[in-house]
Amino acid sequence: MVWSPPFNDLQQRLNRKTVTAKMQAQYPAHVRLYDLLFDGHEDMRPLALMERRARLALWAQSLPNADLSEDVPFTDFPELEERWKEARANGIEGLMLKRKDGPYLQGRLKGYWYKWKRAALTLDCVLMYAQRGSGKRSSYYSDLTFGVWSDPATLVPVGKAYSGFTDEELLRLDKWIRNNTAERFGPVRSVTPGLVLEIAFDAVQPSTRHKSGVAMRFPRVHRIRWDKPAAEADTLTAINALV
Repeated sequence: MVWSPPFNDLQQRLNRKTVTAKMQAQYPAHVRLYDLLFDGHEDMRPLALMERRARLALWAQSLPNADLSEDVPFTDFPELEERWKEARANGIEGLMLKRKDGPYLQGRLKGYWYKWKRAALTLDCVLMYAQRGSGKRSSYYSDLTFGVWSDPATLVPVGKAYSGFTDEELLRLDKWIRNNTAERFGPVRSVTPGLVLEIAFDAVQPSTRHKSGVAMRFPRVHRIRWDKPAAEADTLTAINALV
């Protein structure tokens, strides 16, 4: 599998009216091609994936700063699983499994495509702030901000999560937040550092918006660690090692 740069590099080029020569050199733009839906006025979508890919490969040869996404050959599923385990080391989010004879179909139809995302990372974080949710959770504190220890006495935020717990867990979580509120800031409550959340996330990237200097990508609550003391949660050193 071809190594890909981190998503944070792409963000350096987004929403900019002008791009300096230094930035072009540091974050060069590149296009990776995956599929061909139209070739001129010809609709390619009814054709099988391998036919579309063959036409796309010919078209890609004439394009500068572009390449075709790599096929991942395998002979059996154990071998494919080993290739999937290489995803994080290769800087990609996972594998796309597609039927060779499949047409290009709109929507999320099952049986033609499957996104096999790489395994999540996990860290134990401490709940810092909570805010009421929306919709059916508007009466409960379900929007959670959590952090890690920058030193034995200081927590710094590293992300927010809104999902990953059941309705039953939410009731207990909401009660804990109300009983352990330290301060209120409008709709937000800060809580005493006593509850550990095991957070699953895809990656860690630098962030100027967080006091910690880092932020988790796609965080979610994997488990509420009612049993774990907050002092034993992870540290900023540990999360920086994952950037």
